[in-house]
Amino acid sequence: MAANESVAEPHRLTPKGRATRDRIVVAAAQLMYDHSVAGTSLGDVQKAAGVGPSQMYHYFEDRQSLIRAVIAYRAQGLLDTLQSDRGGLDSLEALRAWRDFIVDTHRQRNCEGGCPLGSLVGELAELFPECRGDLAGGFDQWEAAIRTGLHAMRDRGDLRRKADPDRLATALLAAVEGGIMLAQVRRDPAPLETALDEVLDRIEDLRPRRAHAHR
Repeated sequence: MAANESVAEPHRLTPKGRATRDRIVVAAAQLMYDHSVAGTSLGDVQKAAGVGPSQMYHYFEDRQSLIRAVIAYRAQGLLDTLQSDRGGLDSLEALRAWRDFIVDTHRQRNCEGGCPLGSLVGELAELFPECRGDLAGGFDQWEAAIRTGLHAMRDRGDLRRKADPDRLATALLAAVEGGIMLAQVRRDPAPLETALDEVLDRIEDLRPRRAHAHR
């Protein structure tokens, strides 16, 4: 997956330049996920990406611009999980399949590492205002994708008119993030499963009565 463009890339790049920049961002994202932002130096990134200091500073004017590019990359990765083989979250079946994907992913990791985007919040949100804005924007994109699917369900009549897709999208995203955090601490996916199932059960309860009758 190519790394997203961000405010850290004001100029147009050649295909070779973009490939080099993407390689740096991907290497930095993995290192920061494995070892934290504080535990990842520019030298570590250079070595992992196979670039020299001059190349690094050609694409990123400072460490913060690289971190912001990593945020954009991770946010796009989360969006890609919604748009791949699942094709969006516009049905209860798709929502439950997404739930299974999230839970299975963290179970396979033994619940280590946390959310690729959420794991950055504790390190960056209070110390770096620009990074906090980027993180908020990443979560906003993720929430918007969930909200779009829920609005489609309501517009189709798969949810009752009283359903509020905006509030449900926020609740579902909060269930994901809070559930992942508890699963990480406990090394047990049960809190994540519980949080997601409670919100999805609420969404199912908001289906028209005829849908419940034909389950």
